[in-house]
Amino acid sequence: MSAKQVLASIKRDLEPFVGNKIKLRANRGRKKVIEKTGVLESTYPNIFVIRLDEKQIERRVSFSYADILTDAVQLTVTEGDENIRIKARSC
Repeated sequence: MSAKQVLASIKRDLEPFVGNKIKLRANRGRKKVIEKTGVLESTYPNIFVIRLDEKQIERRVSFSYADILTDAVQLTVTEGDENIRIKARSC
């Protein structure tokens, strides 16, 4: 599979979960790892947007599909009682 096809398959895997609750674990470098929960707000051709559940401020963060491919970002979708981890398909 080419790189474009892998990124497109990650996007296709995420699209059905728009509007669902999601757990985000992002490696921000230098031993900084953030773990938040939010809602997958939208997917775009090159990025996806997550609205974070924070106390007073509505905050949105965006990541590229390549972040999932390189494991810089790990997403777990909560659907009912089931947790589904979004990851790149092996080539």
